[in-house]
Amino acid sequence: MTMLQVTSLLIVLAGAFGAINYLFLRLPAAIGILVVALAASLVILGLDLVVPGFVFDDELRALIADIDFSEALLDGMLGLLLFAGALHVKLEDLRAEWVTVALMATIGVGLSTVIIGVGFSWVTGMPLLIALVFGVIVTPTDPVAVLGVLREADLPKALETKIAGESLFNDGVGYVVFLVLVGIAFPAGEALGDSSLQSAGLLFVQEAFGGALLGGALGWLTFRVMRRIDDPSLEVLLTLGLAFGGYELAIWLHVSAPIMAVVAGLLIGEVGPKGGMSEETRRHVDAFWFMIDEILNAVLFLLIGIEVFAVAFSGDVLLTGIAAIALALVARLAAVSIPILILRPFREFANGTIPVMTWGGLKGGISVALALSLPDNDWKPLILGATYLVVVFSIIVQGLTVARLAARVSREPELDV
Repeated sequence: MTMLQVTSLLIVLAGAFGAINYLFLRLPAAIGILVVALAASLVILGLDLVVPGFVFDDELRALIADIDFSEALLDGMLGLLLFAGALHVKLEDLRAEWVTVALMATIGVGLSTVIIGVGFSWVTGMPLLIALVFGVIVTPTDPVAVLGVLREADLPKALETKIAGESLFNDGVGYVVFLVLVGIAFPAGEALGDSSLQSAGLLFVQEAFGGALLGGALGWLTFRVMRRIDDPSLEVLLTLGLAFGGYELAIWLHVSAPIMAVVAGLLIGEVGPKGGMSEETRRHVDAFWFMIDEILNAVLFLLIGIEVFAVAFSGDVLLTGIAAIALALVARLAAVSIPILILRPFREFANGTIPVMTWGGLKGGISVALALSLPDNDWKPLILGATYLVVVFSIIVQGLTVARLAARVSREPELDV
């Protein structure tokens, strides 16, 4: 199938599954599409087991191989999704929470990676370095999933800013750590060249700080151009060019494209309304990026649901996946609670911050894409299967219950920090 045919099919399926969810399930839109897609995929897999000569599942596997989920997300959709998410996070609100966000996106990512990696190595007998790679794969909270749930949860403003800001930045930091660890664990897989700690440190600095600088520079340049223009359609096109072109430029320069997209989106969202956009342009930009976010969100969750065809399940994989879910939750608790305990003597936190941020730290398509991008090795099928189970549990179980948890633990007279 051509790229246009594949894209058309995905959009048709996303619309059809979304309609089924709206008419019958009434779940949040993205989660409902995932549930319907996963259910349809499991029915097809079941038919393959009981119907002799059933070949439709083989055709779907070939189609999914053509799509290349990892490349489609990491080199395509992710830049738009991160830019759209960051565009609607107020920099003023984030500035008030930057210390908490920074600690969770750095210390928290490191703690979670180590806890999951050590635990997974102990459970499976996997070499520690490879287990640490798995740890960083399932550590980042997916901003696509998290920001979608925040729309439904009606959280206190300070808590919402912490969750949204952390999910945007720990995704970029986690991706950089992933590149470093893969370069060490699989020297021939990702281009680190020299797998020494010094080279790993230089790569981290280059990716993280280079991505932030590039995002700031391109965002500021786009803002300066937009100040001289009063044409809503053209200014929307400029923001689209920033998200697309900046992401690809970051990849070409070997700096973190996710961090570039987040920084550029935050900058445009902050300075644009203060001098770069008219009120009419602002409405056009908001509406355009809201629709981009919703459409890509639907397609992404559809892809997660049908990606089950790429996973080789067995009894061992299922048991390992259950252990991985428990490890991911324990690691998430540590990644949230330790930075908060460090800061608690110096500032107040809303009631329920730790349980809501722990349970609301949803995993998503980024984790699946990272697992699929690993070099072929004996442990990859187990890593992919465990990652998929962690993601599906996170989105369906945690995603459908976090709003109820937030309503129970965080509703007090004074919640602002």
